[in-house]
Amino acid sequence: MQIQEFFPIDDRIMAAAEAAEKRCREDFAKIEENAAYNGAKVLAAFQKSRVSEPCFYGTTGYGYGDQGREVLDKVVAATFHTEDALVRHNFVSGTHALSVALFGILRTGDTMVSLTGRPYDTLEGVIGLNDDDKSGSLKNFGVTYKEVPLTADGTPDYDAIPDAVRGAKVAYIQRSRGYSLRPALTVAQIQRMTELVRSTNPDAVIMVDNCYGEFVETIEPVEVGCDLMIGSMIKNVGGGIARTGGYIAGKEELVQQCAERLTCIGMGKEVGCTLDMNRELYLGFFHAPDTTANALKTADFAASLFGGFGFSCHPPVGTTRGDIVEAICLGDEAHLTAFCQGIQQGSPVDSFVIPEAWDMPGYTSKVIMAAGAFTMGASIELSADAPIREPFAVWMQGGMTYTTGKIGVLLAAQKMLEQGLLSL
Repeated sequence: MQIQEFFPIDDRIMAAAEAAEKRCREDFAKIEENAAYNGAKVLAAFQKSRVSEPCFYGTTGYGYGDQGREVLDKVVAATFHTEDALVRHNFVSGTHALSVALFGILRTGDTMVSLTGRPYDTLEGVIGLNDDDKSGSLKNFGVTYKEVPLTADGTPDYDAIPDAVRGAKVAYIQRSRGYSLRPALTVAQIQRMTELVRSTNPDAVIMVDNCYGEFVETIEPVEVGCDLMIGSMIKNVGGGIARTGGYIAGKEELVQQCAERLTCIGMGKEVGCTLDMNRELYLGFFHAPDTTANALKTADFAASLFGGFGFSCHPPVGTTRGDIVEAICLGDEAHLTAFCQGIQQGSPVDSFVIPEAWDMPGYTSKVIMAAGAFTMGASIELSADAPIREPFAVWMQGGMTYTTGKIGVLLAAQKMLEQGLLSL
């Protein structure tokens, strides 16, 4: 009832919330156990890499000899048990980091095979799936693209993988679901896919889009045989503190190729000033395990609450999660809009703003987004977005604290109730 002192939430929703939390107890205990392990792992990496106060100072110009930049790469590599890492504030998004990795590894005449069906919407232009032959896409540069469709239940087609990757340079795996209802991949599933790739193409570069997946489990894809993984610093690994950036981690030779794509050949990782960004990248990464745990608890609570209201939630409570995202099938645009407006109303920033669907760059349908965040687009902060198309599902993620994440979910339910869209 303490929440109702500040927010006008119906007693019936509060009663449903109490029952929903009881259903989450076992999941919450596992989430907290994983966070404790990952927090210890990150602390050990900071100590092993000898992080010190001078690491937080920035550089200007060319950024030669930037101690903070170089040590941060070591911290991330040590945490993820990789040979090397490239952590930079000037990755403008996860898609940018993925694009740098793809263009860094692939050459004219090479083949890229997506093992998880069609990639996320914003990569379609990068690959060249939009039929624009003047865009400078991979297709425009002579790279062949193929994909292995997912099975009917949204899981990888394991039987098709060995033949599909014969002769391929890159085997690409998207861990999170994008705008689909298929399950996010666990590390165990990714390991199985990796073994199948190696069975017929041991030289393939196995690349994982790990966005939304970091610190969800106690190990990462690069620890089970993948060569590279890529993500965004304004998702899990930035801990809600990093204002921008991304990372690429994996084999040293491949990370160097990516670095030379980001900067230029011959300079690679040795240049790039950090301005005043180092401290927040370090601090965000340090907080990341606990922040990710709060996002996972928020997602699990949302699944339990809205599942109890009769909506189809993906994944349901009690399911092993591969990322921090919760997809809730709401049925129509009115429900989507009300849900997003409630999430926005529960935000610490711009809570007074009313979300509306719009033609967002890089997307093929109108999209409605709720994101009252300290950092624009930071989906480790509580946010929700949905393309206005079938199956009219909303994808919710984030929650830097469980208390505020829970309130946002409750206000989404309250908004639907006020608009006559929720029966209790």
